[in-house]
Amino acid sequence: MRLISINVLRAGMVVGRTIWNEAGHPLLQKGVVVTDGILVRLKQLNIHYIYIEDRISYGIEIEETVEPALRSKIVNKITESFHSVRKLNSKQISFVLDQQSKAIGNIVEDLLQAVLDSKEILMVLTDAFMYDEYLYQHSFQVTLYSLAIGKEMGYSYEDLRLIGMGALLHDIGKLMVPKEILLKPDPLTDEEYEIMKQHTKHGFDLLRNLHSVSLLVAHCAFQHHERLDGSGYPRGIMDAEIHPFAKIIGVADVFDAVTSNRVYREKLLPSQGMAIIEAGSGTIFSPAVVQALRRSVVHYPNGSVLLLSDGRRGIVSKQNSGSPERPKIRVFEEDNMILPATYEMNLVDFPDILIDKVELEYAALVE
Repeated sequence: MRLISINVLRAGMVVGRTIWNEAGHPLLQKGVVVTDGILVRLKQLNIHYIYIEDRISYGIEIEETVEPALRSKIVNKITESFHSVRKLNSKQISFVLDQQSKAIGNIVEDLLQAVLDSKEILMVLTDAFMYDEYLYQHSFQVTLYSLAIGKEMGYSYEDLRLIGMGALLHDIGKLMVPKEILLKPDPLTDEEYEIMKQHTKHGFDLLRNLHSVSLLVAHCAFQHHERLDGSGYPRGIMDAEIHPFAKIIGVADVFDAVTSNRVYREKLLPSQGMAIIEAGSGTIFSPAVVQALRRSVVHYPNGSVLLLSDGRRGIVSKQNSGSPERPKIRVFEEDNMILPATYEMNLVDFPDILIDKVELEYAALVE
């Protein structure tokens, strides 16, 4: 299967991968032939990309680190936990979070086990299904990225648990932000942004008095927007003053933010998100954390069409664990001509050939 933009999806194409809703039920099954009505519905759901099946992509598989069923179960648990405290005051929220700490810990354990069991680099498909509220999906994905980074950096199991708890609860203070600001479909005004920035302190205040959660978790909520050069918030502290776990969560938070769908902005591809993170390495982000992220996550998801510097086009067919920026591809086009037979090419073996761009709007319909 291959990944294409909804902009070039046409009636007659065959769905290559099931799209799920927030309850873990299929919205659109693999193998369904796209109709004009389906096209309209997908655009209404704000889905930007979809997998299709055709001859040139047959047999290319997509394996997420967390399967859709488990992903749905976990995000629903996060949603239930956060919803149960949304309308309470800060003291009541802290009390309920204390009561829910075991359930929250179990969520982290499930995700940590999935990351530790995976032999491959991390693949997260944020278009697998859609959620009404970004906070819950974001908390799930930041936890997954943070655990993958921590694993790559060699942290112990107990440290990874703390990193996971800090990541899962890093935005808990947003429950104290007015909903009209939190869910605003447009970019925030300066005044609204100042209110939003208070979520870090709100989170610290909610978590620091919990008997069942380490104070480090509270500091992760407090510091995940701090930056090495002091340009972050809420205190503008610098490199040595920022806890290492908060540095990890801060990078994971930004990476997920730029590679996830928002109402007012289309998401970036993983390779584009990685470029943004790398541009801040050593100035706002820890170089060690950035490199761990680079080694941990898929840059070009399986099924992506790549245009190479020599003019060939190919579909990412497999990942290279040691070099995620140089995947294996299935070449299907040379000199703008579709080949009668495809062939495999490992980009690691051809260092002089560069990836010019990802072409998810490549629209050739191949039977």
